[in-house]
Amino acid sequence: MQLVYTHENKILVENARNLLRESGIESTLKNEYAAGAMGDLSPIQTWPELWVAEADYPKAKAIINDLINRPAGEAWYCRQCGEENDASFEVCWHCQAER
Repeated sequence: MQLVYTHENKILVENARNLLRESGIESTLKNEYAAGAMGDLSPIQTWPELWVAEADYPKAKAIINDLINRPAGEAWYCRQCGEENDASFEVCWHCQAER
């Protein structure tokens, strides 16, 4: 197993994990509940970590690098309900219609 991504924000790590899963790459999340040990451990040691099999590492790293380097873009309006959505959303937060 190889560490492919870590961040202090668990939501970002989970987002990366979902993108890998959609691409057929299985991953393991470590330190999921380590935040409670902060103080005994340094904060960076408690960050959630995403690990993948060594054979999947190059493809996983490319997917995550694309996610990190993706331009923010502009907000968009849902064609179904007219709600404004942040550029990072692929699905409308209000009605769940696809972009």
